[in-house]
Amino acid sequence: MPGKTIGNTLLLILTLVIACTWAFPIYWAIVTSIKPEQDVVNKTTLIPDVLNFSGYYYALFETKLSTWYLNSVVTSVTVTGVVILISVMCAYALSQIVFPGRKLLYGIILASFMVPSQALVISQFVLMHKLNLINTWGGIILPQLIVPVIVIVYKQFFDSVPKELREAAKLDGCGEFQILFKLYLPLNWGITTALAIITYIMAWNAFLWPFLVTNSDDMMTITVGITQTRDAFGVKYARDMAVAILAAMPVAVAYLLFQKRVTQALMLSSGIKG
Repeated sequence: MPGKTIGNTLLLILTLVIACTWAFPIYWAIVTSIKPEQDVVNKTTLIPDVLNFSGYYYALFETKLSTWYLNSVVTSVTVTGVVILISVMCAYALSQIVFPGRKLLYGIILASFMVPSQALVISQFVLMHKLNLINTWGGIILPQLIVPVIVIVYKQFFDSVPKELREAAKLDGCGEFQILFKLYLPLNWGITTALAIITYIMAWNAFLWPFLVTNSDDMMTITVGITQTRDAFGVKYARDMAVAILAAMPVAVAYLLFQKRVTQALMLSSGIKG
């Protein structure tokens, strides 16, 4: 039908315009990072006249980029592993085990989901200071372990598992940990993978808390470290953009490789029922 064809064509054009609008800042960042500094300031061109990779050389060989990468990897992997482990155990207990105060505890978790993390920064900083964890991996990691949405998503899944499955396992002599890790968890590896990926990306991208709790270059994560590349001679746009691209590259690659899982995790977290 002509009307349907025209509508599809307009929708395609609109999609392309939106995609180009979204991709243009990324393209501009890449182009800026490979321009000479004087061209960045004096010329506005979509294609660089001269390719200049001095910004990348500076980031790789004249900063502590490798140390910042290592700190980000250690903290992000640790946060992801611990969050998934404690969340799955907490969700299983809330869903399958009857104990006093279960509904109250779940209500507290739901309420904490509504509290912005920025509101907890002062109390968390005071606590980390009293525990002598300022400027340590422990100080960076511990406050990031509070991710109630993961518990809620897992509980929604465990609630959907037939009760007869657990009862049959109990009759066979299985304990709660065996039921969880040998029966329930293998049923939702897809959900676990999706949640782990998005938790890792959130931990890698975290800036505010690592910025507050670290005060030395050797303990900074990559998101905080890139703020230290400026010098006293003004802003060097090409160099700073190169550092920013290198900092974002691991997450961008991870997203491209696991975009279906990331989308699944976002759908799970946004489709939570009360």
